[in-house]
Amino acid sequence: MVVVVVFVEVVELVVIVAVVIVVVVVVVVVVVVVVVAVVVVVVVFVVLVEVVVMVAVVIVLVVIVIEEVVVIIVVAAILLFVVAFLFLIVAIRCCINLFFINIIFVVSVVVIVIVTDHSGYGCCY
Repeated sequence: MVVVVVFVEVVELVVIVAVVIVVVVVVVVVVVVVVVAVVVVVVVFVVLVEVVVMVAVVIVLVVIVIEEVVVIIVVAAILLFVVAFLFLIVAIRCCINLFFINIIFVVSVVVIVIVTDHSGYGCCY
């Protein structure tokens, strides 16, 4: 009788340990999958921002070859504004300090206003 009770206790202990191991493995797998998914999303965002920046640089270089200086400055400022907006999206998602991004916004808007104001392209005379 004692042997049966001890055997039942050992089996219960083995089952409990097995369940705990399975739960721990499942939790670890879920955490790893979530972390990998978050890293992939962040990397995709960074790559997209880099691609947009490269395209913006190519557009600015094409404009430099084709157009005059005022248009170059306006296009560059607009592209700077767009890049700052994309960085703002990434910053909001990644909780980055927004101070420098706000400076980029202000500089790009000021450049657009000043250049268009004094070049005849804008509405201010």
